[in-house]
Formats: sequence, C-alpha cells, structure tokens
Amino acid sequence: MTHASTPSGHDLTRRVALRGLVAGAGAATVSAAAGGTAFAAAPTPKPTSPAEPADTPTPGAMQLFTDPGFNFSALLALGAAGYGASEVGEVLTAVNSINGARLSNQSYTKTFLDWGDRLSASAAAAGKKGRTQTQRAEALRASQYYAQALFYVLGSDDPGAEENVYWAAREQWDLFARLCDPAAEQTTVNGGKVKMPVWFFRPDDSGARRPTVILTNGSDGQNVDMWTYGVFAALERGWNALVYDGPGQGQMIFVNQIPFTGRWDHVVTPLVDWLHKRSDVDHDRIALTGLSMGGNLAPRAAASEHRIAALAAMPGCVSPWLGFPPEIRDILQDTKEETNRLWNEEVVPTLTPELRFLLEKRFEPFDPAVMRAAREGRVFTDFWTPAQAVIALDIAKVVPQITCPTLVLDYDAEQFYPGQPKALYDLLRSPKKYIKLTAAQGAQLHCSPMAPQTHCETVFDWLDRTLRV
Repeated sequence: MTHASTPSGHDLTRRVALRGLVAGAGAATVSAAAGGTAFAAAPTPKPTSPAEPADTPTPGAMQLFTDPGFNFSALLALGAAGYGASEVGEVLTAVNSINGARLSNQSYTKTFLDWGDRLSASAAAAGKKGRTQTQRAEALRASQYYAQALFYVLGSDDPGAEENVYWAAREQWDLFARLCDPAAEQTTVNGGKVKMPVWFFRPDDSGARRPTVILTNGSDGQNVDMWTYGVFAALERGWNALVYDGPGQGQMIFVNQIPFTGRWDHVVTPLVDWLHKRSDVDHDRIALTGLSMGGNLAPRAAASEHRIAALAAMPGCVSPWLGFPPEIRDILQDTKEETNRLWNEEVVPTLTPELRFLLEKRFEPFDPAVMRAAREGRVFTDFWTPAQAVIALDIAKVVPQITCPTLVLDYDAEQFYPGQPKALYDLLRSPKKYIKLTAAQGAQLHCSPMAPQTHCETVFDWLDRTLRV
C-alpha cells in the first residue's frame, strides 16, 4: 500500500505534528542575531510575565508580542539600544504599531521598513547640514530596522522585495561604517572563487599593533548585529574588529546567491592571511568569535586554521540539523527521490502560510533554489538538497582538532541548540571554558537578546585574560 493512496499511521502522525508546529512557528523562525541570528528550532515556551512563577522556563523575559518568534526578534532590536544600534522609544513605538495593526509577517515587515525609511531620510538630511554625528547614529539605527524587516519579508505580501530590503540595510550600514572615526576600511577578500565583503574597524589611526577579533555572524544575522555583539566592545577595549559576509550570509546569499559551505576554514583562512599583511594587527593575538550558528562555523575554521589564538563559540553548536524540530527532520528519507516525493505529495499540501515561511526562511541560506522559489511565491520542490547541506555542517569529528583556548557560551532557556554548547565543550581537547549566561542576569535565551552588553563583557573579559591584553 503506497503513501499516495492510504497514509500510514506514521504519516498521519507526521501530518498532525507538522500542523502542531504552527503554534510555535514564530519561535522556530526566529533569527538569532536577527543574529544574528539562529537556526530553525523547536518552539520556545511562552515568555513569562512578572506575575508568573520564577521557575518557569524563561523567567523575566519581556513580552512584547505573544508570538515567541516575533518577540525574540523585537528583543534583539530592543537590546541593541545599549550600543546605539536602536532606540528604545523607536522599537517600542514600532511594537505598539504592529500589535495595533494585528501581528503578522506583513505588519512587522511594513512597520520596520517604514522606520528604516524614516531614519535613513533623516540621516541624509543631517548629512546635508554637516551634522555627522547625527547622520552616523541614525544610519546605524536605520540599518537595524531594515534588518528587522528583512527577516520577515519572505512571508510578507511582497517576498520578491527581499534583495531590495537587504540593500537598504546594507547602504545604511556602509554609510555608518564610513562615518566612524576613524572610518572603517571596506574591501573584499578573496576566498577561492568568492569575493567576501569585509569591514575593518580600528580604535584609532595611529597604526599601533593591536589584538584583533574576527567576528563571525550566523544564519540571517546582518552586519548591524556584529556591531552589537562585538565591534563596539572591541573598539572600546583597544582591539581591531573585522566583520565579513561569508557564503550564506548577507550579500553572499541575498545578492550573489552563494549558500553556506561546510568548509568554513576556506572562509576564515583568507581573512587571517589578509590580517597578517597588516602592520596594525598583532599577528599573535587574532581571535575568532562565532555568534548563533557562527558557533558552529567558527569552531570548524579554528580546527584547521591554527593561527587563531583564541576562539569563542556563542553558543556552541555541533549539529545545526539537530536544531530543526524532529517532525521536520523526519521528512528526510533514505533517498532523494523518496524524500522529495514525501515532501511534495504528503507535506506541502498540509503547509500553512506560517509553516511554509518557517521552512523557506530556514533553508534559504543553504540552497538558492529555495530562496528563488520563495521570492516568486512558490513552494520549493527539493527538500533533500538543502537538508543535506545542513547535515554536512556537523563538526563532531573536527572539534577535537581545535588547539587554541576556547570559550563556549550557553544560555538559560537556549531555544535553538539546547544541550549542544555542553556537547561541544565536552568534545574539546584544547584549554577550554564553559560559561552559561542566566535568567538571573537578564541574559537568558539564545544570544542573550536582552543583555548584549553582559554578553560582550563576558566574551571580551575572557579574551583579554586569555591573550593577556
């Protein structure tokens, strides 16, 4: 008896489970670091209110939206205010507008697009009047708000606008970087056949040799998130900071349509080569950090690139595939033919718009065919190819090859990779440190969205001690 005629009990269970995922689809589609950020994951529990017991899964998490996915994204925007990458009043006003319009991908996208447009126009006006500080600050915030819209645009009424929204965020980021003092050096670095955009920030233009951190973003995080989770903290401590788009990130995916690669060492080594040519970089004190899914990418690179003096995985992630709910992983069968038959005949007909967006967004950086279909309003037909690309990122076998001191962060109520930070820590054979950021600090949830300053203090204090800065 075939699946196409009478579904088995297992198929019925899968269908019911997929429908059940819709209730938590917002949590599963969260970007870590809009962080930044993250990968697909099981639904998170509803954030608590002050009246709820302190032993609930996410005690003290501020609830801006009832949907945990949108709530996480908004918390990332709100937390960025500590480093000037948002304004509390602007974010909360946007939240009120979205709730008033009824929360949806469309209302979230439109509201933050409007805020991005407003701030970019204001920045341009400030520039014409010679008010450079205001122009710089407003450009940074505009980049944040465009990035907020970018995450959800595939689920909006105009999914084909995704590349344009990316460029809107990128133009404001580039403007901000040029207006920094000293201006960030923007260039490209050859990574084989790939030319990666790079931004190099310095505390001053003295030319002094300084420790330098390479900041690795995750899945769907934008450059503005790297300001919040590393650049500002590095500069105020006298470090240089390098921000880049690797395959599957930023310009590489949204414009060039180059997906994630399982060989992140081929990405980081050219960056280290580039830094070694600079006289203002202390070649013996180059650190590498990885935020969100970057906590998988950066360790893979460090396992081969032994010029890295210290590594921070934030959080540690051994297998991104395990971040997908089991109901999604169960779609994968032994062969491509059977997997795609099951996907197209049994799963796609049951997809709600919310679950469809969840899957499109999570697979987008791994297979440009998924992105192109979503932008055209179609459901992708090949589940096998992006799933295999995600599976290929497992780093269990390479982690023991890391030789540099390594910090592994974990978070109370980690909703994307629960248990994986400790698993990565246990695999390490190099000098290592495990730190969990907690709800008592207000630093719970993936990448501590409410406490990026605490997050950076933890990471850079460890880096300073480890590299004796």
